Amino acid sequence: MVKARARHILVDSKETCDELKSKIEAGADFAEMARAHSKCPSGRNGGDLGEFNPGQMVKEFDDVVFEQEVGKTHGPVKTQFGYHLIEILSRND
Repeated sequence: MVKARARHILVDSKETCDELKSKIEAGADFAEMARAHSKCPSGRNGGDLGEFNPGQMVKEFDDVVFEQEVGKTHGPVKTQFGYHLIEILSRND
């Protein structure tokens, strides 16, 4: 079974998401940004969600984690919870 490991930052607006993505792409630390800005409890752990299988996260999240490039920051991804930046740490295809 395919497994992936990812971390994310959850915020209320696309604008905030875009702003944080620009900072990360300019060299800001993803985990620090997650601790400072994420509304998800995982923010305390730098946004780390650990390892999970397809179907454990909402569809929009899964679509990114299991189909996009590993090691990059993806987003903004809109879900029922808000806007996410997602960094795929690893995936065994």
